[in-house]
Amino acid sequence: MTYLAWGMLDSMEGYQKAGQQEHALACLKWGMDYFIKVHPSPNVLYVQVGNGTEDHRFWGRPEDWNGSDPRPTLKATTTKPASDVAGESSAAMAAASMVFRQYGNVEYADILLTHAKQLYNFATMYRGLYSDSFPEVKEFYNSNSYEDELLWSAAWLYRATGEISYKNDYAKWWTEFNLNYTPERADWSSKLAQAQVLLAKIDGSVQYTTAARTFCDKFVYNTPTTPNGLVFISIWGSLRHISNVVYVCLQAANIGINSEPYRQFAKNQMGYILGDTGRSFVVGFGKDPPASPHHRAASCPDRPAVCDNNALSSPEPNPQILIGAIVGGPNMTDQYVDDREDYVQNEVTIDYNAAYQSSIAELCKLYCSGAGTTTVGSFYFFGVVLFGIINFVNKQL
Repeated sequence: MTYLAWGMLDSMEGYQKAGQQEHALACLKWGMDYFIKVHPSPNVLYVQVGNGTEDHRFWGRPEDWNGSDPRPTLKATTTKPASDVAGESSAAMAAASMVFRQYGNVEYADILLTHAKQLYNFATMYRGLYSDSFPEVKEFYNSNSYEDELLWSAAWLYRATGEISYKNDYAKWWTEFNLNYTPERADWSSKLAQAQVLLAKIDGSVQYTTAARTFCDKFVYNTPTTPNGLVFISIWGSLRHISNVVYVCLQAANIGINSEPYRQFAKNQMGYILGDTGRSFVVGFGKDPPASPHHRAASCPDRPAVCDNNALSSPEPNPQILIGAIVGGPNMTDQYVDDREDYVQNEVTIDYNAAYQSSIAELCKLYCSGAGTTTVGSFYFFGVVLFGIINFVNKQL
């Protein structure tokens, strides 16, 4: 949700040109309403609903869930801290508050900002990893640090409020935690690169701009590519990883850091995802798009037909087309098999789509000619792609 809010704040012109502004705002509010619900008091945050093992055993429509009722919840408190989740949630709500304030929903923006401040205080005062507080999550989403989330949330709060205390804090975290190094990636667990670029934008000090340039140069110039040109970071969600990097570097380009090379890099990588090299990796769009992504609801036939593990193993395409979702992606030799049971290369998730959507919106802001634009060059199809992604995120939440 932080990536979505970031894109809606700094790349909203792309949504407007594509006619997707209202859908974008509705999507963001859907996510923020959830975060409000799971933060019922200043030092309480529900960090998970469900059980990873039990959830993965079930294949079917979400509304047909037949496991634990009610589903188990994990609640972070002062004795079971979750600085990483609280810090990230704070960042998301601070960023989203700016979006809604910009579009006139001041009351809702104020509510979000209050939650963001409380969550930041919770994260900083009661420190610890959520996966240490709740060891049962380690199999699925183990956390390695919370220091990057403290930097990230302080930066967003400073941008949202202008309060000098947050500027002092991000400067303190930068020094105290030695956060001037170049991270290996930008993803759901590592927020350092995102924070470095955001600080380069809102602060402009040389240590932040240097860190931003070093990170982007690493991927633009010094990371191996597949034979067809995808900058390859990891097999698990290869397209997710490059989409995250692309948006970070597009933001760096916007403040004058190596602008044209970074923008050309973004065009090339998004073009790969949308099919420039022969096939699309976006469901429902382009040439030979994925037909059987690893997604339960999309694999289910229309009611009243039963949906169970037979849908998982069926050789037929998904009956429901999840328009706009990107799959995990190919391996380092561009090999990809559209196999529903391959959750490494063919899964679809909200974090795979979040930065991808923001990247597409930023490119549309730069290169689309006006409202209703659907194609620019060989790789823009915003009216369908953005609408599908937004609906995809809504369904998953």
